Amino acid sequence: MQQDILNDALSTIKNAGNVGKAECMIKASKLVGKVLGVMQEKGYISSFEYAEDGRGGKFNVKLSGAINNCGVIKPRFSVKRKNLEKFESRYLLGQDFGVLILTTTNGVVSHSKAKEIGTGGKLLAYVY
Repeated sequence: MQQDILNDALSTIKNAGNVGKAECMIKASKLVGKVLGVMQEKGYISSFEYAEDGRGGKFNVKLSGAINNCGVIKPRFSVKRKNLEKFESRYLLGQDFGVLILTTTNGVVSHSKAKEIGTGGKLLAYVY
C-alpha cells in the first residue's frame, strides 16, 4: 500500500537510473506532475507524458541519466527566502549543484526561481 506517492515516484526514478534503464512508469498525481516539470526544466529528465490506465493514470518518464540522487524532504519544512541557503547546504552537495524543489504561492518551483521571485515556501524534494 502506497503512503507517499511523491516518495515512491522519486525512488522509482532513482532506482531506474541506477540500473541504467532509459524510462520508467510511475503513478500519476498533480504534485508528481509538477515536480516532474521542474525536473525536466532543469534537465534531470528528458520528458514525461501522461498515460491513462483506468486507475488514476501513470507517467511514462524518459530518463536522461543526469540524476545521481533524489529524494523527498520529510517533514516538509517551511522555509523563508533568506533561509534557503541553510537548506541548500544541508541537502545539496555544493553550491550551484543540484536543485531543491519547493511549493510556493506561485506553484511548484526550484529554489533558484524562488530566490528570483523573492518568496519562500515548503520544501518538497531535492535532486542532484
